[in-house]
Amino acid sequence: MVLKEGKNHHTYKVLSIHIEPQLERRLESLGLTEGSLITVLNNEKKGALTARFRGTRFALGKRIADNIEIAEVKTDEQNY
Repeated sequence: MVLKEGKNHHTYKVLSIHIEPQLERRLESLGLTEGSLITVLNNEKKGALTARFRGTRFALGKRIADNIEIAEVKTDEQNY
């Protein structure tokens, strides 16, 4: 599944990021790396997806969110 398909208030583990290298490095510098946890805060049909990772809220465009593969995390695996 990709991040764009994530449901509000669900936590996911990042499996991989498939986007141009410069943008991938920028996301990594913000803390979005393979294996990190990301919580979807608002994934409305229009506009950017709002998510929290590494304790900070971010808005990600749908093009970026469409290139981040995720897997849902069970409640007991969350470290928040």
